[in-house]
Amino acid sequence: MNTYGISAITTILLSFLITIILGKFLIPFLHKLKYGQTILEIGPSWHKNKQGTPTMGGIMFIVGTVVATAVGVGMYYFVSMQNGIKVFETPLMITKIFAGLGMAVSYGIVGIMDDMVKIRHKQNAGLTPKQKLILQFGILGCYFLVLHVVNSISGGSELTVVNIPFLGNVNLGIFYWIIMALIVVGIVNAANLTDGVDGLSASVAFFISVFYMFIANISGMFGISLEAAALAGACLGFLFWNFHPAKVFMGDTGSLFLGGMVCALGLGTGMHVPMIILSFVYIFEMFSVILQVMYFKATHGKRLFKMSPIHHHFEMCGWSETKICAVFSIATIVLGIISTLMVIYGM
Repeated sequence: MNTYGISAITTILLSFLITIILGKFLIPFLHKLKYGQTILEIGPSWHKNKQGTPTMGGIMFIVGTVVATAVGVGMYYFVSMQNGIKVFETPLMITKIFAGLGMAVSYGIVGIMDDMVKIRHKQNAGLTPKQKLILQFGILGCYFLVLHVVNSISGGSELTVVNIPFLGNVNLGIFYWIIMALIVVGIVNAANLTDGVDGLSASVAFFISVFYMFIANISGMFGISLEAAALAGACLGFLFWNFHPAKVFMGDTGSLFLGGMVCALGLGTGMHVPMIILSFVYIFEMFSVILQVMYFKATHGKRLFKMSPIHHHFEMCGWSETKICAVFSIATIVLGIISTLMVIYGM
C-alpha cells in the first residue's frame, strides 16, 4: 500500500475512534449540564419525546476532524519526504487545507454561541439571523483574505478563475468574491436546515466527504483528500450516537461546522460547480423553506408542503426517519457520482 493509502486509512480510523470515544464522555457530561434540546410545538408531534436530548454533540466530530486532519496530513508529508517521494503541494494548497479547517471550526464556534443562547433561554431561537450572517460573512472574509495574501506572496495563479465543466475557465474578477460569499453562506445555512431528523445531516455529510476524497485524490490533491477522509470518519463515528433513536444531537455547533467543511473542501479543490452539485440536498432543503414562505404569503395562508424543511414534509407523509436518511443519502450518492464523472471528463 502506498503512502497516501496508509495515511488515508489512519486518518479515517483516527477520526472515527476519537468521535466515538468522545461521545462516551461528552454525552453524560451534556446530560449533567442539562444541555438538552428544546423541541418546537409546531414540529411533528412525535418529536416531543426527543425533548431534553443533549445537544452540541457536534463538538465530538469537530475534535475528531481537526485532530485526524493534522495527524493524517502531517503523516503523509513526513513519510513522503522520508521516502524521497516528491509532494506536489503548493503553499496555497497547504493554506487551503488548514485555513479551510479554521473556517469550518469558526462556523462551529458560531454554532456553539447559537446553541448556548437557546439552552440559556430554553427555547429554539438562538442568535438573530442578522447576528449569524454578520459573523458568517466575517469568517468567510478572513478565509478569503488569508488565501489572497498567501497566493500573492507565493505567486500562485489567479484565485478568481472558475472552471465550468465542458466549457472551460472563466475569470469572474471581483464578482468571484461576491458570488462565492453568497454560495458559501447559503450552503452553510442550508446544512443547518438539514439537521432535523436523527442521522440525516451526518449521513449526507458522510457521503459528500467520501466523494470529495475521490475527487481530490484523482486530481492529485492528496492533502485535501485526507481532510475529506477525516470528515468522513468523524461523521461515521457520530452516527454511532446520532442514528435513530439519537442519543445526542449535533446542534448548530455541528451543522454549521459541516456546512463550513463542505465549502472548505469545495473551495480547496477549486471545483466550484461540483461543490454546488454535491450540496444539492442542502440547497433543496433551503429552497423548500423559501418556497413554503413565498407560497404561504402569496396564497394568504395556504401551504405548498405539509411542513418545511422538506424532510419534515416527508415525515408528515408517513416516512420514517430512517427512510428519509436512506433516500437523502442515495440522492447524495447519485449527485456524488455525477460530480466525480464531471471532474474526470469535464474539467
